[in-house]
Amino acid sequence: MHVTRRFDTAAALEEFAAELSLFARPGMAILLRGELGAGKSTFARAFIRALAGGASFDVPSPTFTLVQTYDETRVPAAHADLYRIGSSQELDELGLTEMLETHVLAVEWPEKMLGWQIADRLLIELSGAGSWREAAITASGAWEQALDRNDAIRGFLAQTRWNNAERRFLEGDASFRRYETLHMGAAGAVLMDMPARPDGPPVRDGKPYSAIAHLAEDIRAVIAVNQVLVERGYSAPRAEAHDLGSGLAVMEDLGRKVYGRMMLAGEDMREPMSAAVGVLADMARQTWPEQVPLDGGVYVVPPYDIEAQMIEADLLASWFWPHVVGSDIPDAARAEFEALWRGLLPLTQGGRRVWALRDYHSPNLLWLPEREGLKRVGIIDTQDCLMGHPAYDLASMLQDARVDVDAAVAGDLHEHYCRLRASDPHFDRQAFDAAFAVLGAQRATKILGIFARLSKRDGKHGYLRHVPRVSRYLERNLAHPELQALKAWFDRHLPAQQREQPR
Repeated sequence: MHVTRRFDTAAALEEFAAELSLFARPGMAILLRGELGAGKSTFARAFIRALAGGASFDVPSPTFTLVQTYDETRVPAAHADLYRIGSSQELDELGLTEMLETHVLAVEWPEKMLGWQIADRLLIELSGAGSWREAAITASGAWEQALDRNDAIRGFLAQTRWNNAERRFLEGDASFRRYETLHMGAAGAVLMDMPARPDGPPVRDGKPYSAIAHLAEDIRAVIAVNQVLVERGYSAPRAEAHDLGSGLAVMEDLGRKVYGRMMLAGEDMREPMSAAVGVLADMARQTWPEQVPLDGGVYVVPPYDIEAQMIEADLLASWFWPHVVGSDIPDAARAEFEALWRGLLPLTQGGRRVWALRDYHSPNLLWLPEREGLKRVGIIDTQDCLMGHPAYDLASMLQDARVDVDAAVAGDLHEHYCRLRASDPHFDRQAFDAAFAVLGAQRATKILGIFARLSKRDGKHGYLRHVPRVSRYLERNLAHPELQALKAWFDRHLPAQQREQPR
């Protein structure tokens, strides 16, 4: 990808550097060429300051140190000045190759490393005089995608009142979504960047995992689901503007009082958790649409059917078993595992179907005490909503994979939910408790597989620290009488002590 851009002021060049920082990740390199005074240092410093989240962040010149590292930035960064490097041996001694594995690099005077094979490389050749600069940009790999995406975002925002807003990184999760915050004076919003999901390899019956598990393919799910939630009085983010084709939306900013952070900080969660349970009980009493009108078309809310549940449970056999045991699961053990689940999952298919958000847990719940009633609970990440059993979201919340929920507290909240639904003619306590145990076990099984996959396939080993917690939840669910046979399978093949051994 080759493009040329002109910047009429140093501030415009710095703004471009800050925008590119929004897409930075380890392994990416920016190579800055140009004569003295061309703007290389201006660009590099603006890029690193943006990664640090503040214009006052000190970014000294690496002219004498040659390499300056910043491990405290959002993405670890390294700023190198190779002007005084005289040979390839001196260059090798800097350790930039090893540093690229864990840092994003910004390199001034990169002539001696232009021949390096860097997959995600952005070469910016600066020229100009006075206040203006011209940048000849050559991008490859992830930088090419980042430039394309940044152009799409700029074009989208130009059609909204946020055209001149300052953009800051908010988060990127384990999926294909990104979020930025938009700031314009005292006003703020969230930019959701959710391009269409690329299909993965076929895993069963010629279909990719995402299709079988009914994962959201694009931003249409978010806009449709949130629209209905807001109409019904819940605090999902309102979409101020959206472009379904490009996968972009300006969303209401619900703040930063995330349940997970509050719990880790030791805050009193009795009222927030009780309110969140109240939201689920209220949702369970309603009739939910299987189709939602959307921009002249229709968004269909898929069913949380047995095939979706089975492909999720299979993650344990495909990923967690090899992680723990060190070899593939034997055919006989897999066949028994699948048969047990096919016998249990029908317990989750009966009764009244509701919207199951599937990610109703501490990272996606926000406390809004300034609002009233059920609106005090902010709900985000609704894109994987399906027509399912109401017990799933309660299990998701009370058996949180990332923070501990005390068993006694979870039990009290479970009872609180059942009291709220006691007068509901569609509520059968015995059937609900059985479905809760089955869905809790299925969810724990899925998550163990996901965390092992994130470690093995994606190198994200930090998720493994949550395995003991999820394993304890699994054991709690297996204690239900309906799950005796499944518990026996786990006791024979993957007992709790073995599941929780760190690898």
